[in-house]
Amino acid sequence: MTSKLEYEEHEEYRNRSRKLKELRELGVEPYPHKYTPTHFSKRLHEQFENSNIGHSDDAAAGETESVRVSGRLILFRAMGKNAFAHIQDHMGKIQVMFNRDDTKVVGYDPNNTSLAEAPKPLKLIEKKIDLGDIIGIEGNLFHTQKGELTVYAKKVTLLCKTLLPLAEKHAGLHDKEIRYRKRWLDLISNEDVRETFRIRSQILSQIRKYFENLDFIEVETPVLQSIYGGAEARPFTTRLHALDQKMFMRISLEIPLKKLIVGGMDKVFEMGRVFRNEGIDRSHNPEFTLLEAYASYWDYNDMMQCMENLVEMLAMKLFGTTKLAVNVPDAEEPVEIDVKAPWPRLSMKESLKKFTNIDVDALSDEELYHMVIECGHLETKKVKTFPRGLMISALFEHKVEPLLIQPHHITDFPIETTPLCKPHRDPEEKSKGIVERFESFILGGEFCNAYSELNDPLIQKQLLEEQAKRKEAGDEEANPFDHEFVEAICQGMPPTGGIGIGIDRLVMLLTNSVSIRDVLFFPWMKPTS
Repeated sequence: MTSKLEYEEHEEYRNRSRKLKELRELGVEPYPHKYTPTHFSKRLHEQFENSNIGHSDDAAAGETESVRVSGRLILFRAMGKNAFAHIQDHMGKIQVMFNRDDTKVVGYDPNNTSLAEAPKPLKLIEKKIDLGDIIGIEGNLFHTQKGELTVYAKKVTLLCKTLLPLAEKHAGLHDKEIRYRKRWLDLISNEDVRETFRIRSQILSQIRKYFENLDFIEVETPVLQSIYGGAEARPFTTRLHALDQKMFMRISLEIPLKKLIVGGMDKVFEMGRVFRNEGIDRSHNPEFTLLEAYASYWDYNDMMQCMENLVEMLAMKLFGTTKLAVNVPDAEEPVEIDVKAPWPRLSMKESLKKFTNIDVDALSDEELYHMVIECGHLETKKVKTFPRGLMISALFEHKVEPLLIQPHHITDFPIETTPLCKPHRDPEEKSKGIVERFESFILGGEFCNAYSELNDPLIQKQLLEEQAKRKEAGDEEANPFDHEFVEAICQGMPPTGGIGIGIDRLVMLLTNSVSIRDVLFFPWMKPTS
């Protein structure tokens, strides 16, 4: 059964399909197996832009630098005996000049064809090769009278005949919905988008080097898990048919990485996709890239230094400065932030006092309850099931988070927020149910979450049991009880510092992107039908 696709009814598709057939009849192979360029556009411009390499006559005589380049045809204009074009490779664009007498098309011989009026190669290029086609050019470099670096084409090789046109004649895509759905068109049309993803690749590479230089080992852990945990989130479910077993896509990397620490691996990190069946907005996507790192004999203070030094290093590597001008939604002008370490540190309660003048320790549970309800942050029914610590956290999230524009570490969270974290070492703070956890905030958003990791198996068991009770009571984001993890902790885990960093949000910051969709090649979108 052959499916007829919508675009096959378009006139442009039919025209290009006809040209494809005609090219084959003329001896031109439209989809060769390989082509090896010797140069790429950016490097050519860097090397020869300001060099005295000669003019078109010198290039025609073969007296200038010989090159082989390839790319997508994005502009073509005929000018009598010559035609000028731009081709685009992965590094940028370069101009090409075709000549009526000198340019040949590989595979095509006008003297060896059954056509009564065989077209000249230049006319063949003009009539049969379209914008969007991928071609290889072999020729010589020269500068035009206006000084533009150009390749004088001696041989043209068709590398891929396209059957659909470029978007809006290469004017660029402006509909973000289309850009996100059809990222390949976005990448073809928009150099700034390609640059964003090049920077993303550099960021990932630098992060790996950073942790490796601190003697961390990169590891890989399962994506499919029989029990999910490590964060409060609703999981995606699937089924392992070989074992007839319900499985979950991981929501965190934490549990298996801690098992490796128990096993004696001193410092480990993993950077990979995690999956949370939650909302989609400017800073959330159902699958995203998370880095988690765990170091034996560290605590959350060490991880604070690790985080701020990492971001400072990335800014210096990419831009040579720690001061970044960043676009903010609904703001008329960019905001300048400085990621230079050290960053200010405030406990959650201190931040509420500083930014909102609220002393939560002076509030009763009832007063706190009404204050959270007044924020409109949570449904009344849901808040009634919240313990005091979660209400303090909800108040912080609503009132303080949006005000944390410059980098801040917010420390010392209520124990109810964190069943995998060590109680505070200060006896007074411990008695108030405070744990050694911090989150780092920039531009009002959370960038990382870190703990002095809980390694007391009895407390760990108790806190996980409380989480399991919440799940049984209907809390979809609470975790089930993990017997195997408790068993591992019983084998003995050294004092450990752990951190989870949202890589996509970090890329957003460093590429000045206001939406997570701008830094994911394929963000999740609603079905079109």
